[in-house]
Amino acid sequence: IACLVMYLFAEFDDAANLLAANPDATTISIDEPVEIPKNQHSRLQEPGREEDDELLGTDDSDKTELLAGQKKSAPFWTFEYYQTFFDVDTYQVLDRIKGSVFPVPGKNFVRLYIRSNPDLYGPFWICATLVFTIAVSGNLSNFFIHLGKPTYHYVPEFRKVSIAATTIYAYAWLVPLALWGFLMWRNSKVMNIVSYSFLEIVCVYGYSLFIYIPTAILWIIPQKVVRWVLVVFSLCLSGSVLVMTFWPAVRDDNRRIAVATVATILLLHALLAVGCLAYFFDAPELDIPAPIIPAHNGTTVITKSH
Repeated sequence: IACLVMYLFAEFDDAANLLAANPDATTISIDEPVEIPKNQHSRLQEPGREEDDELLGTDDSDKTELLAGQKKSAPFWTFEYYQTFFDVDTYQVLDRIKGSVFPVPGKNFVRLYIRSNPDLYGPFWICATLVFTIAVSGNLSNFFIHLGKPTYHYVPEFRKVSIAATTIYAYAWLVPLALWGFLMWRNSKVMNIVSYSFLEIVCVYGYSLFIYIPTAILWIIPQKVVRWVLVVFSLCLSGSVLVMTFWPAVRDDNRRIAVATVATILLLHALLAVGCLAYFFDAPELDIPAPIIPAHNGTTVITKSH
C-alpha cells in the first residue's frame, strides 16, 4: 500500500511539473459535461426523424444491413440461401404477431420487429392458416344459414380452398412487389426518403393479415351487421400497421403522391377483406327450380331438387 501511495504522488508531481512548464495547456475535467455537437443536437430536436434515419440506413442500421448481407451471402440456388428467410424462433414470431394486432401509435413496425431479421416463416403460415380458415368458415356459414330447410342438401365446396389460396397469396406477394417497385422508383426521384427491402414489405403484409384469422372464424355468425362490424374493426387494426409503416417512406415525397400511395394501400387492403366476406360468406344462393320430367303415359312427374 505504501508503494502504491508513493507511486501516485510521483505521478501527481510529474503532471504538476508539466502543467507548470506549459501553463497554456488545455485540461479536461471528467466532471464537466460533454458538449453535444450541433448535428446531434439538431437530431435530438427532431425525435420523429430518428426512426427515419435508421430506416434510411444510417447509424446502427448500417451494421444490421451488413450482418444481413453476411447471412444471405450464399448463392440463391442453394438451400442455405432460403434457410435464412426462415431463421426465426417462436418468441420472435409471437412478438411480431402481437405487434400487428396491437399497433403502437407513432412506432414503425419494421423498426420495432422486422429490421433486425425479416422472415418468411410467419407470413407463409399466416397466409396458409387464413386460406383454410376462410374456406372452412365459409362452408360452415353456408351450412348454418340453410340448416333446417327440407330442400337443402349440404355439399362441401372444396373449390373455395383454391380460390382463397389464389386470392390471399396473390395479394401477399404481388401487392408488396408493386409497392417495392414504386418505392424504388420514387427513391430515385426524391433523395433521402425511407426505403424498404422487398423481404421487409412482404413480412409486413404477411403479419398484417393475422387479424383476419380470428375475424374469419367469427364470420360464421349468421348476422350481417356483426360481420361488417368485425370487418371494420379488423381493417382499423391491420390498416393502421400499414399506414404507420409506409407513411414515413412517402411523406417526404410530393404531398399528393404520398396521400395517394397510402390511400391505395388502404383501398387494396379493404378490397381484400370486403371481397372475402362478400364471396365466401354473403354470396347469394341461387334457387334452382326442380326439373320437370315427362312420363311415358302422358303425365308429368316433378322431381324434388336438393
